[in-house]
Amino acid sequence: MMQSRQQIALVVALLIPVAAVAARSHAAEEVTWTAADGVTLYGDVHTVEAGKSAPLVLLFHQAGGDARGEYANIIPRLLEAGYNVFAIDQRSGGSRFESVNRTVGALEGRDYGYCDAYPDLEAALAQAGELGFTGPRVAWGSSYSAALVLRLGAEHAEDLNGVLAFSPASGGPMAACKADPFIPNLTLPALALRPASEMERDSSRQQFRLFEKHGVQTYVAQNGVHGSSMLDPNRVEGDVTPTWNVVLEFLAGALGEGPASR
Repeated sequence: MMQSRQQIALVVALLIPVAAVAARSHAAEEVTWTAADGVTLYGDVHTVEAGKSAPLVLLFHQAGGDARGEYANIIPRLLEAGYNVFAIDQRSGGSRFESVNRTVGALEGRDYGYCDAYPDLEAALAQAGELGFTGPRVAWGSSYSAALVLRLGAEHAEDLNGVLAFSPASGGPMAACKADPFIPNLTLPALALRPASEMERDSSRQQFRLFEKHGVQTYVAQNGVHGSSMLDPNRVEGDVTPTWNVVLEFLAGALGEGPASR
């Protein structure tokens, strides 16, 4: 028994430095910066061992949420795949995922709608350069921010290599900033995803027909839920592997690591 304990202690001692290195290489750095209209934004930077020349994924959350809460179980998978991550708290959000939206918390009661958050996406894209990221980039949106990243891709194609839109919103609150007018102008690789339950709506089917007409890749997750959460096994009843496979294949193509996606 003593020998077994000694062996266990030795293994633990050997593993601790490895774990510490891994934790350092994937540790999040909180950053703040300012949007064009003066709103202070908060986000987290996750840098992989390959450094800031590796591809970057900019993550934007869904309505009522925040980056840390929505992407807690998604960011590790992206890091494992070799992607740097810049996860942003937009000015329209909250505590939906039992976490804190730091940007909203600093607004001192000022309230913003979904469309008001578009400057946050533009500011994050510019900030990525200020932070020293030099590799290819994709913008990733969820629900209302999925609609906004499609606009971002159309208006800032020179600064992006692709966009992913999870359950892009198109309802009443998005009337002034819905994605549909920007879809014909997308020249970047783009992937739009919805769970099968959302495809029961005529508006979702119409939007997917528009995507397909203009060369945007689409995918329906049979086991999915709304937004980026369709990738989180803790929020989906069923296997999320097929959806992850589609996403990782798209990222590899858009970021120059595999076949082009469009």
